[in-house]
Amino acid sequence: MRRGTPSPADLAGMEAALRLARAAAVREEVPVGAVVIRDGEIIAEAHNETVVRRDPTAHAELLAIRRALETVGEDRLTTATLYVTLEPCAQCAGAIILAKIERVVFGAYDARCGMAGSVHDLLRHPRLNHRPEVNGGLLALECGDLLKRFFTARR
Repeated sequence: MRRGTPSPADLAGMEAALRLARAAAVREEVPVGAVVIRDGEIIAEAHNETVVRRDPTAHAELLAIRRALETVGEDRLTTATLYVTLEPCAQCAGAIILAKIERVVFGAYDARCGMAGSVHDLLRHPRLNHRPEVNGGLLALECGDLLKRFFTARR
């Protein structure tokens, strides 16, 4: 899914998401981080908060999207890029589509729940009214290793 050499902007976005994922792991949350960038600036960031909030919907992507919408004071993010360390699930893919995010760049693929090509491709489903550009696998090893170490330590 990823094409060619990643841009410096994409690498910086994913590094920012990885920083947040590491912060989540320290807090004993599943280490997933997300940032929303528009016009070259981070307008929102988040990591998973499902444990602290006792809310299974408090995924990094959903929290980052909500914060970005509040920041811009709009109901859409048509010129924004979402960087996330793990392939979005169905819930997060739905939020991405509804917010009309222009681009999604993710790190590790999720063979169990991924909705950007692994289990299904909701983000690019031809019947939906919005299909963001999707680039997967950026810094996939780093993102995946962080998740593997987290779950190995919990077993």
